[in-house]
Amino acid sequence: MATRQMTPEMTDEDDVIDLLLAQHALIRDLFDEVEQSSGRRRAEAFERLARLLAVHERAEEQVVHPKTRATIDGGDGVVADRLAEEDEARRLLGEIEENGTDAADFMDRLALLRGAVTAHARSEERYEFPQLRARTTEAERRELAGKVKAAEDR
Repeated sequence: MATRQMTPEMTDEDDVIDLLLAQHALIRDLFDEVEQSSGRRRAEAFERLARLLAVHERAEEQVVHPKTRATIDGGDGVVADRLAEEDEARRLLGEIEENGTDAADFMDRLALLRGAVTAHARSEERYEFPQLRARTTEAERRELAGKVKAAEDR
């Protein structure tokens, strides 16, 4: 696999793929924090996780998926698969939010959510991101990163 050359003025968060990969890592870390905490700390960590998942997916839906559809071969199918995964994760997240972090089955539901989110991220990293990187320029990825950041700020 070829490594990407960064120009001196470019940082990892200036490339949309690297920005999204960094967010995937942060999401994994937040799952760990939720699992390892309890009480109020768990509720606060879960709130941060839920918020990050929501803004991350919204930005992907508004910015990344349209570029995937327009740029890669079979883009419509790739996006349809990612949206189905996102819908399942959103459903699981909603169930957890409805019952709260103190529910007796919280850890079981969290494990299901983590599995769904992890599978979704792995699919993006395997099927969507490499093709986007190969079929876009550094300037396009930098522009997309700016759009993702703007979508997340809304």
